Amino acid sequence: MNVLLIYAHPEPRSLNGALRDFAVSHLQAAGHQVNVSDLYAMHWKAVLDTADAPGYTADERFNPAVESQRTFAAGIQPPDIEAEQAKLLWADAVVFQFPLWWFSMPAILKGWIERVYAHGFAYGVGEHSESHWGDRYGQGTLAGKRAMLVVTMGGWESHYSGRGVNGGLDDLLFPIQHGVLFYPGFTVLAPFPIYKTHKVDAKRFEQICSSYAARLDGLFTAQPLPFRTQNDGDYEIPALTLRPDLAPGRHDLGIHLSVEAVPPK
Repeated sequence: MNVLLIYAHPEPRSLNGALRDFAVSHLQAAGHQVNVSDLYAMHWKAVLDTADAPGYTADERFNPAVESQRTFAAGIQPPDIEAEQAKLLWADAVVFQFPLWWFSMPAILKGWIERVYAHGFAYGVGEHSESHWGDRYGQGTLAGKRAMLVVTMGGWESHYSGRGVNGGLDDLLFPIQHGVLFYPGFTVLAPFPIYKTHKVDAKRFEQICSSYAARLDGLFTAQPLPFRTQNDGDYEIPALTLRPDLAPGRHDLGIHLSVEAVPPK
């Protein structure tokens, strides 16, 4: 199978760098084809601006979505964007590896999303009507592909628990897993978190790699997060609100998971 690793850490000698190298070696040993987008090593341009819109003139107000749609449809996107889109189409699974910085992904990875997820490629696809609000949240260009987050944190696991001071990790990662991944169609696996990164010695690194290997081995077989699809009846369209008989009285992010199929931790 084809596996793409989107890697966002500036120091190759870091724990993240070692985990990246381990993942590539382990996946290749298992017979997979592996491609790596090392964003810092690539000097990835993180800012979506007029330079990404060939043919744009300053006579018109710059609208990133409109220009993204125009350049994608015309086949005139910058080569770096086209190359990353080609990698996504090639991949059967994508692993996003990054440190959790200020409760989210590093800016360079956010910029990768903003530029690569062009209008017509990752969003704005499919029929938009009173009964079908686009091919998204379980449908879309990337449907059929799997994705998993590998996230490193300096804090303790308890800090990211349901009652932890940082908030529950599932809630912190919801905008990425549900929005960035599930929205364009990915089947999303539970994340692989690594806590207390400043306390990782050789013994713990070996333990982490053993657990990581098991997660990589299940990349194509593990039960995914049971996010509710948008267009299969759980949400009222066009309001796009969950039906009142589903998770009644609740307004937390967990309502967007089908409780009948929550995978084991």
